[in-house]
Amino acid sequence: MEIIQNMWTDLTTPNEWIFNIFSIPLSFLENTVMMLLFITILNIETTKKQRYLYVIIISIYSILSLVFIPKPYGTYINIIIGIFITSFTLKTNIFKAIIAEIIPFIVTAFLETVFGRLFLIISRQPYEYAVSIPIYRLSMVLIIYTSIFIIYKIIKYYKFHIILSDNLNKKSKILLILNSLVGLITLGIQFYLIVFYNDKLPIYIILLTTLSFISYFFISIYSLIKTTKLEITERTLEETQLYNKSLKILHDNLRAFRHDFSNIVQAIGGYAESKDFDGLKKYYSQLLEDCQHVNNLETLNPELINNPAIYSILASKYHKADELGIKINLEILIDLNTINVKIYEFTRILGILLDNAIEASNKCEEKVINVQFSQNDRTKKQIVIIQNTYINKDVDIEKIYEKGYTSKENNLEEHGLGLWEVRKILNKHNNLNLYTTNNEKYFTQQLEIFTN
Repeated sequence: MEIIQNMWTDLTTPNEWIFNIFSIPLSFLENTVMMLLFITILNIETTKKQRYLYVIIISIYSILSLVFIPKPYGTYINIIIGIFITSFTLKTNIFKAIIAEIIPFIVTAFLETVFGRLFLIISRQPYEYAVSIPIYRLSMVLIIYTSIFIIYKIIKYYKFHIILSDNLNKKSKILLILNSLVGLITLGIQFYLIVFYNDKLPIYIILLTTLSFISYFFISIYSLIKTTKLEITERTLEETQLYNKSLKILHDNLRAFRHDFSNIVQAIGGYAESKDFDGLKKYYSQLLEDCQHVNNLETLNPELINNPAIYSILASKYHKADELGIKINLEILIDLNTINVKIYEFTRILGILLDNAIEASNKCEEKVINVQFSQNDRTKKQIVIIQNTYINKDVDIEKIYEKGYTSKENNLEEHGLGLWEVRKILNKHNNLNLYTTNNEKYFTQQLEIFTN
C-alpha cells in the first residue's frame, strides 16, 4: 500500500522527472498520430518502412532534445529539425515538409489551448502549477492525442486532401517556402504566448485569438494552393500551344501527302513498269523519311509524353531543331511520371543535353538526333539515350565536363556549355549515372536512373 501511496503522491504533486519518464513512450505515440494526420491531409504516399523510420528517428530526436535543449527553444529547433527529418524519411519536398510540420502544430496548439483551459477550471490551480503535475499533464496529453487520432480518422473517411504540386519553378518554391516559414514562426510565437497566459486572459480572448490564427493558416494554405494552380494552368497553356503547333504541322503534312498521293502512286508505278528497282528503293527511302517525320510529330502527344515538364522541354526542343532542319527521332517506351529523380533536376539535365545535341548536329551535313526513353526491369533502371551527329571525332569525352572547357577551333563549345552543371546535379544523387561515348557517326549521352 505504501508503494501505491508513494506512486499516487508522485503523480499528483509537481514532479518533472516523472513526466520526463513518461515522455519516452509518449514521444512515439505523439509522432505516430501526427504523422498519420499530415500524410493523410497532404496525401503523401509512403511505405510502411518509411513511416516506421520517420517515427523512430523523430521520436529519438525528440527525447534527446527534451534532455539537452531548454524550453522554449527546443520547440522551435524541433520544428526546424522535424522539417528535414520529414523530407528525408518520407521522400517529400521541403515545402510539403514545412506544411507537414505546421498542420500538427496548429491542431495541437488549438487542442492544448481548449483542453488546458478546461483543466484549469477543473483543477482550480495556476497553469504553471497544473502542467507540472504528472496526472494532469498525462491526462491532457492523452486526450489531445486521442482527439488528433479521431480527426485523422474523420479526414481519412471523407478523403479531405490538400493538393500541393511538386512541379513548380524554383522562384515559386522559394517564395512558398519563405511564406510558410514566416507563418510558422509567427504562429509559434503567438500560440506560445496564448498557452503561457492561458490562466490570465479571458476565455473569449484566447478563443478569438486562436480561431483568428487558425483562419489565417487556412486562408494562407488556400492562397498557396490557388497560386500553384495558377502556375500549373499557365504551364498547361504553354504546353497546349506547343501541342497545337505540332498538330498544325502534322495537319499540313497530311494535307500535302493527300494532295500528292496520286503523284506518289504514279511515280511508284513508273519505277515498277520500267523495272528500275534501284530507283524504286531510293524513292522509297525518301518517302519513308517524310513518313518518319509525320510519325515523330505524332509522338509529341501529351498522352504519350505524360509529364507536363518533360513534354514542354521535348516539344520546344523538337520545334527548335525542326526549324534548323534537324531530324529528331523520338521513342518513348516508359511512363514519364515514374522517372525516379526530381523533375526539376531531370528537365535541367534533359534540356542541356538536347541543346548540346542540337548545336552539334546543326554543324553537320547529316543533321540527326535520336532520343529514346526506356526501362530495364532486370537491372531496375530507367534509361535516356540522346544521340546526335557531330563533326569533331577527336572530342575528349572526359574534358568536356570541366568548368569553362571550350574549343572554338574544334567546335566543342556546344558540348561544354552546360555539362559542368549536369555533373554537379549527378554528384548530388547516388542513383544517377551518365555515360558518354562516341563513334564515327554518333555522339551519345546515356543517362541511367536507378529505381531501387
